[in-house]
Amino acid sequence: MLNNIGVPGLLLIAVVVLVLFGRGKISQLMGDVGKGITSFKRGMAEGADEDKKIEEAKDVTPRTEAEQEAEVQKDRA
Repeated sequence: MLNNIGVPGLLLIAVVVLVLFGRGKISQLMGDVGKGITSFKRGMAEGADEDKKIEEAKDVTPRTEAEQEAEVQKDRA
């Protein structure tokens, strides 16, 4: 059924939508969709920043002298 929709059918659907909702309502809806996409992208970027901060966090637990010496020797090898 949907395979038979051509350009004239799509134009007819667009005209019916414009008549039912009006130009102002459609532009407002598209603006809201754009804001939602922008907000989603911003949230994803903030999540990536938090993940990066967590990965970069260093372990600050005190080490014994033996552990420090073993790490130095490991770096030399």
